[in-house]
Amino acid sequence: MGCICAKESNVHDDYVPEMEKEVREGSGLLKCDDGYERPVNAKTRVIERPKSGPQRHSTASLGLGLGMSRVASASKAEQLAAGWPSWLASVAGEAIHGWTPRSPDSYQKLNKIGQGTYSSVYRARDLTTDKIVAMKLVRFSNMDPDSVRFMAREICILRRLDHTNVIKLEALVTSRISGSLYLVFEYMEHDLAGLLASPEVKFTEAQIKCFVKQMLLGLQHCHSRGVLHRDIKGSNLLVGENGILKIGDFGLATCDRKQALTSHVVTLWYRAPELLLGATRYGVEIDMWSAGCILAELFAGKPIMPGRTEVEELHKIFKLCGSPTEEYWGKTKLPQATSFRPQRVYKRRVAEAFKYFPSSALALVEVLLSIDPDLRGTASSALKSAFFTSHPLPCDPSSLPKYPPCKELDAKLREEEARRRKAERVKGHGAEHQRAVLENGSSHYDAMIRPTATATATGVKTLSCSRQGSQLHHPFEIDDNEGVATTSNNDSIGYVPKKDRIFRSGPLIPQGGNMDHLLKQHERQIQEALRKSRLPKP
Repeated sequence: MGCICAKESNVHDDYVPEMEKEVREGSGLLKCDDGYERPVNAKTRVIERPKSGPQRHSTASLGLGLGMSRVASASKAEQLAAGWPSWLASVAGEAIHGWTPRSPDSYQKLNKIGQGTYSSVYRARDLTTDKIVAMKLVRFSNMDPDSVRFMAREICILRRLDHTNVIKLEALVTSRISGSLYLVFEYMEHDLAGLLASPEVKFTEAQIKCFVKQMLLGLQHCHSRGVLHRDIKGSNLLVGENGILKIGDFGLATCDRKQALTSHVVTLWYRAPELLLGATRYGVEIDMWSAGCILAELFAGKPIMPGRTEVEELHKIFKLCGSPTEEYWGKTKLPQATSFRPQRVYKRRVAEAFKYFPSSALALVEVLLSIDPDLRGTASSALKSAFFTSHPLPCDPSSLPKYPPCKELDAKLREEEARRRKAERVKGHGAEHQRAVLENGSSHYDAMIRPTATATATGVKTLSCSRQGSQLHHPFEIDDNEGVATTSNNDSIGYVPKKDRIFRSGPLIPQGGNMDHLLKQHERQIQEALRKSRLPKP
């Protein structure tokens, strides 16, 4: 389940530094500037979710308003006695409250399934239950308290969510010496990005409706609990072998909307236009935009707005969804509005671009991809759309095909393998060409150039070129000034004694070579040979 919480190091993660700034200045929760990754080399202690389920807390008690470090001394002492490391208990006591330790050898790592900028994800086995799980490794820099608090926010958010379509945090694994923490999740075999990229997988309309409905149900639950996910994309929509879709990766999620938030969230291809324009006051509408991108992507079979930069992404959005109205510019007063306001007015062409979509799907995409966030609606309103009541109806998750494991990581590995094979084929083709030349009887010095010692009245010299050992003869006449080659029927003019012949290694015109350039080079060599031939011998 390489996609649970691993952040890839690529152009789409450019929002992290500003997010750190936001947390430092506003909430008191800081993601360390240099990340929090350090190697794990010590025995581990496993802390599991209580069997009775996670203890419910109010928003205030969970510290999502950022009082997580205020833990009573008695509670801290109890946590230390239970086996929690002091660096975690002293900073994130409320995030781990109510969870008890298990034996250090409770899990067996099987293989690495994801790698990101701030975490790695492993497939592992719970040796107590023999259940396969996913373990997300989070590393801290010198156990920095602010970094620990930032991680604690994610744990608190996960603990306040409890829904079939939201990933479940099952346990924590700590290491006192290395300052690391594992978050243990239920294992999911697929993610939507991997399934979409698989050549073996083709979704029907009923199956697409099934996935989109589950995504919206998960978002509805998150939003009802005050949680903004802020990174909805295909690789964060996890699918189990039973067909159940779960929203994963809450590393960028937030609950505190009283303060100004960072606009540098959400992977670029799924980022709402107001975020690209610098909005710091926003709500569930940014997740709904991402959901609209996912819906369109499932029908289109590929991302619909794959921009390489923020400027290009905004341009793609305006070209597809139309330019914002004057009313929108007036009421939003976004920080980047002046810089990124398009010079021309673009017409909305969503219906034209996706005219092959089912009408009910197109109607929902039109709503979700509204430039004005106030018009996008909510997850609850989207679930009432005719998209889910028109035929074919959403299929039952249990009826979905049993796909082979497909994750975004698998798709990337397939792409890398395809590129490697292509490079080998190109390389092999060149080797085969050389072998064919040798097998046809050409020697290593297969292109012999015989320059003439005389010139015509027009200043054109005659060059005869023959391939020894083959039936091919390619005489050329080259204009000294223009470098233009013309053919000649006379290939015997200007014979030069053997000792004065010039030999060229390899074919005369190699694959992909520039003929004019090569002929000019040959002419220069001929002129040099003639000059040397006129020099008096010592």
